[in-house]
Amino acid sequence: MRALVVVGLLAILALVFVVVAVVRDSQGNAGTAAGCPDGWPLADVALRETKDVKINVLNATDEVGRAGSVADDFRNRKFQVKKVGNAPKGVDDVAVLRYGPKGVGSAHLLRAYFLNNAELNYDAKRTDDTVDVVLGSAFQQLATTTEVNQSLGDLGSPVAPPGSCPAPVKK
Repeated sequence: MRALVVVGLLAILALVFVVVAVVRDSQGNAGTAAGCPDGWPLADVALRETKDVKINVLNATDEVGRAGSVADDFRNRKFQVKKVGNAPKGVDDVAVLRYGPKGVGSAHLLRAYFLNNAELNYDAKRTDDTVDVVLGSAFQQLATTTEVNQSLGDLGSPVAPPGSCPAPVKK
């Protein structure tokens, strides 16, 4: 009988402790815009549909016309291609994605088109929602729809880059 009384008292104490911890939680806004330190940009971490993604396609290889052909491929996949041109040479990677806080979700989607082999180049001071896609010498081709879907599953949800906070979700 005494064992049941002790177990009952322990259960009540544990319940009280949990309630007090939840009520006094000071990290209730952690990971949201409300808990964001002053001066940190709000990152748009919503995963976009291709029709809502704005990109600039830049060629950083010696192959003439590569940016134009890849831009056409992106247009066929319903991306909004804003600019096509050349970038300074010297990108050995598959691609470099340059973006700011408003382009985090878009860059996440674009990573899947390069099977997570694109280097990410986040600039907290950038104010537009366009992503610069800089094609490197290791680039072969964009991923197929099936490969993109598998890559998105592997990548998970977009997250705010270091030094930024996730923006509130627009409804």
